[in-house]
Amino acid sequence: MKRIFSDGLKGIIAAQTTISHIDGQEGVLIYRGYEIGELKDLSFEEVAFLLWYGHLPTMADAVDIKYKLSKLRFLTPTMKEILHTLPVEMDMMSVLRTVISSLGGSEYGWKPTIEQAMRLTAVIPTIIAYRFNMNMKKPFIEPDPRLNHVENYLYMLSGNNPSKAVAGALETYMVLTLEHGMNASAFSARVTASTESDLVSAITSAIGTMKGPLHGGAPSGVIDLLNEIGTAEKAESVIRRKLLKGEKLMGFGHRVYKTHDPRAVALRNTLLENKGDNQSLDLALYVEKKAIELLAEIKPGRSLYTNVEFYAAAIMKSINLPSDLFTPTFTASRIVGWTAHVMEQAANNTIYRPQSKYIGKRNC
Repeated sequence: MKRIFSDGLKGIIAAQTTISHIDGQEGVLIYRGYEIGELKDLSFEEVAFLLWYGHLPTMADAVDIKYKLSKLRFLTPTMKEILHTLPVEMDMMSVLRTVISSLGGSEYGWKPTIEQAMRLTAVIPTIIAYRFNMNMKKPFIEPDPRLNHVENYLYMLSGNNPSKAVAGALETYMVLTLEHGMNASAFSARVTASTESDLVSAITSAIGTMKGPLHGGAPSGVIDLLNEIGTAEKAESVIRRKLLKGEKLMGFGHRVYKTHDPRAVALRNTLLENKGDNQSLDLALYVEKKAIELLAEIKPGRSLYTNVEFYAAAIMKSINLPSDLFTPTFTASRIVGWTAHVMEQAANNTIYRPQSKYIGKRNC
């Protein structure tokens, strides 16, 4: 049998899945049969339920999962001790990786369960907020069970209840980034799970993979662009100058989507519904409109459209989220997809064992 080599396993189908589907040519992203635009108005908890259970929740299911997640946000004394022991200069992704790994124990044995997935999903925002406030020398803000998953995350970071526009935009972003096919971190989680290791180990692998800048890198370039523009009046001159100088316009174009990124489209629609409620988000809408016009004028024939990172950056800017929390916040959403992949792997498991081609010297 002829062995096929593909650098980085590009184009190789390594699993069959019912979780999500990406069509980069048509700009389509599907969760469990639903196009992503159909789900943007649902809550984080409802779409997490869809990915974990395979169907949308009933009204009773939606109430139940919100309640369960709110009760699983607590940190154990051991987790708090670890958070205080870790070096202050340790980056947040390394902190997450270390604290999550401490949860491994008999209750996380093979096979992984939805209850385990809920616990990991619920506690990640609390770890981030605890460590963030600790580093800022502020007291820890306890989770508020009355708030939904995303509202509570923002509340724990600042101590203030977020505005509807900001909380809604972040929730939409997190819903749209819960899952994205066999990306590097999902594959990492599935490989670990395929050895019949526990869910905590699989998620620790995924977090380590997400930490790499080629996968979970923060959209800091978009933030720099929006900061440089500053006001709508400066948008055209700044963008035109960059395009004429041949500079890359951050937030436009995607390695998978060759047309509109469906996640960016859904985020734009959410922001349009709340236009006028937040200056940073309004500026992002205007910058996108002006950039698309100038791209068509200066680079005709190039299909460059806004990607999800453009609006992610605008949302992070609107809530004054430090850049070192961008990737951890991304992780707080993608944990749902990872756990769904691990459970799917466990349901019909075969250990991953690809081969390598030796190209070194032979001395015989």
